[in-house]
Amino acid sequence: MANLVARTGVCNIRCSGGYPGDIHGSCFRLFVRVQGEVTDAIIKSSLMEVLLVLSLALLCSSVSGLTTQVSYDSNALVINGERRVLFSGSIHYPRSTVDMWPDLIRKAKEGGLDAIETYIFWDRHEPKQGEYDFSGNLDFIKFFKTVQEAGLYVVLRIGPYVCAEWNYGGFPVWLHNLQGIELRTDNAIYKNEMQKFTAKIVDMCKEAKLFAPQGGPIILAQIENEYGNIMGPYGEAGKSYIKWCAQMALSLNAGVPWIMCQQDDAPQPMINTCNGFYCDDFKPNNPKSPKMWTENWTGWFSGWGDKQPHRTAEDLAFSVARFFQTGGVFTNYYMYHGGTNFGRTSGGPYIATTYDYDAPLDEYGNPNQPKWGHLKELHAAIKSVQKVLTNGTSTIKELGNGVNLTTYANNATGERVCFLSNLNTTQDANIDLQKDGKYFVPAWSVSILEGCNKEIHNTAKVNTQSTVMVKKPEGTENQSAQLSWQWAAEHIKDSFTGRGKFTAPKLLEQKGTTVDVSDYLWYMTRVDIEDKFSWTNATLRVNTTGHVLHAYVNGKLIGSQWGKNGMYNFTFEKNVSLKSGTNTLALLSATNYGARFDLATTGIVGGPVQLIGKANASMDLSSNQWSYKVIDQEGIQEFFVPIKDDQTIYADLSNVGLNGEALQMYNEKSPRKTRWSSEGIPISRPMTWYKTTFKAPLGADPVVVDMQGMGKGHAWVNGHSIGRFWPSFLASSDGCNSTCDYRGTYTSEKCVSNCGKPSQRWYHVPRSFLRDETNMLVLFEEIGGNPSQVSFQTITVGSTCGNTYEGNTLELSCQSGRTISQIQFASFGDPQGTCGSFKKGSCEAANTLSIVQKACVGKEVCTINVSEATFGSNNCGSSSIKRLAVQAAC
Repeated sequence: MANLVARTGVCNIRCSGGYPGDIHGSCFRLFVRVQGEVTDAIIKSSLMEVLLVLSLALLCSSVSGLTTQVSYDSNALVINGERRVLFSGSIHYPRSTVDMWPDLIRKAKEGGLDAIETYIFWDRHEPKQGEYDFSGNLDFIKFFKTVQEAGLYVVLRIGPYVCAEWNYGGFPVWLHNLQGIELRTDNAIYKNEMQKFTAKIVDMCKEAKLFAPQGGPIILAQIENEYGNIMGPYGEAGKSYIKWCAQMALSLNAGVPWIMCQQDDAPQPMINTCNGFYCDDFKPNNPKSPKMWTENWTGWFSGWGDKQPHRTAEDLAFSVARFFQTGGVFTNYYMYHGGTNFGRTSGGPYIATTYDYDAPLDEYGNPNQPKWGHLKELHAAIKSVQKVLTNGTSTIKELGNGVNLTTYANNATGERVCFLSNLNTTQDANIDLQKDGKYFVPAWSVSILEGCNKEIHNTAKVNTQSTVMVKKPEGTENQSAQLSWQWAAEHIKDSFTGRGKFTAPKLLEQKGTTVDVSDYLWYMTRVDIEDKFSWTNATLRVNTTGHVLHAYVNGKLIGSQWGKNGMYNFTFEKNVSLKSGTNTLALLSATNYGARFDLATTGIVGGPVQLIGKANASMDLSSNQWSYKVIDQEGIQEFFVPIKDDQTIYADLSNVGLNGEALQMYNEKSPRKTRWSSEGIPISRPMTWYKTTFKAPLGADPVVVDMQGMGKGHAWVNGHSIGRFWPSFLASSDGCNSTCDYRGTYTSEKCVSNCGKPSQRWYHVPRSFLRDETNMLVLFEEIGGNPSQVSFQTITVGSTCGNTYEGNTLELSCQSGRTISQIQFASFGDPQGTCGSFKKGSCEAANTLSIVQKACVGKEVCTINVSEATFGSNNCGSSSIKRLAVQAAC
């Protein structure tokens, strides 16, 4: 039955088995304590008896709640006395929507996961010091309850530094401006803020009874994040800080074990864990701790200018099987669903809006096949032998040429399980285990042998379907023609006066000035020229640690530039022609902050900004009187912005950046109305706002907006930010291959695609952002684009394929309730090629196509047993490895 434990002074019910919501087993042991009296009974699992146990459990839970006890040793996580190995997956609640959560969690459970892991994002929850937001998709309490309702556990990674390719690593930028603060070290100001936030999160979870001893789903908690990777320069302060983190976490009395990832010197009883593409060689720093893998990177993130990364299902499964072969107890997929960097949350810099991560569930929540299905089968195989893994002892035997045999044996029961791994990257292996049989183990794969004599999984033999997702235009073939655009210019003339609401005789640091309310900051100054001859054909030189720079001289755009190849700084140089008298210089710096940016400067801070004229004439403008623009709005509160040298400036933080942001031009309910024009829609015009209306695409398939033709900017649908766009930033044209060899160590540069194309062209529009009636799309275009090419599309299954080995079962599905309309290819024998390019081999069963058509056409799901009993003889010979290859249209 379930792990139901209720304890009060009135009743004490204990039922052994799985997690609440699962009922299995043949009998339950019931202990009922009523006013001190104990009754011991063995209850057979008839329906009425099961209901009796549940009723008694619910009776007690109404008094005290169900509880779960979590402990561990080197071989298992122990949950209510049951020894377990666990599979977990990262799903970050702010990277999806509330409406998406139940479906994502359900698919994670169907994929064989036991737990969902997430960070807590400090910057989103405390955007201003002491002001908190836990609404909408920031309601992590609701997210955790949704996980619990699905019968899964939660791994709570508070951090509160998260990295996660998230803006400023998850820190609120106001931390940066606290006088005397140093982040992530033994600094009293930082530790005070960190402890307050961490305690608040733990207290909220306690209040909602979400920790396991309270009957909640949280079984593990993490403090700090990958600090061991960067602690060296902090010296003794770093060591004392990490000890403080451990003591602080323990003092919160959460009642569950605490973990520290990538922290070799994690103080006891912290469990140190591994992150990476492979963790089979990892060993905990305490022999009594379980071997845990908190981040198994399922792919890699996407950046502007980067190609699309892909990690194969075979290699990912190989890494997991190797981990459990070498004593692993817990693995978490980072990411299981990556999702979307809505708003201005992507970090980096140059991190794209999509956070798909080539995860088992794609950005939109669709199963990424075959990865999702192949891992599901691996999870089932490992769980089927978990009793031996968690109760047995292991022996290792090297068989040569990279092949290893690991045998787990439970001496008490005689049960065994074997892992046969072939670490050779080119040569397959035929292994004779004598009385336990002969096995073919492909290069770079692991076979799991139940009883050491029956193969139940091989990581290189993918038997699940592959799915090709396509983008389907909504409505007519040329949807873009249906969008009727309006436009408005970003008001920037006020920036050309060289005057702002406050001034400083220097170039200020951007994040310290804006406190991250905008990507943009104007730097404005005036230059008086007396000798026009020396400056007629001058050069403007700007050194910046911003990521994008637009330069205007006397109201004219003279050029734009941004860092290339991941560079966080660059030098801008353009020719300018200055006039006699006063000239105005306006520099717009755009940036978004990445991980570990607390010590790095951003913007044009320090410069230098120089003018180079004829005959080596030069002017350093860095110490000029620079102005910083703020729009006056009635009723807007002014805030103090402390600068590091104790100078204080007064800034209306709601208005640093673009005028259009302050006017909320993206919000149809904005109190400030904008005059939009339908005449002469401009193309390739920088600093322009575009607006259109559209109907929501029919059906339930995920919706995307195709930004083809646009340059760089930000997009909103019905006032909801769907993130930054930059389709004009193309990936390099080299390094892509039409095929991908899964064999050998994976890196983020291996198996890439999308060469020479936009790093991201399609942008997710969650269904919950849309209305049944008219919807509004607003684009801010920063560098110039053509909105006429923008269109809405839906993501759907185009075709699905299977390439399944004999002796296995192939399941084909078109997902989302669609039916299989056609079998485009089917061959049982030795078919060649891959999905989309299958062809018949040298032998096949003659009636394969008709049999598959009869089994699948017109059905949402069909299941086929791949054997000669199904298809008849294929005349391939006994030594041939036979497979069924199928391609179906949806």
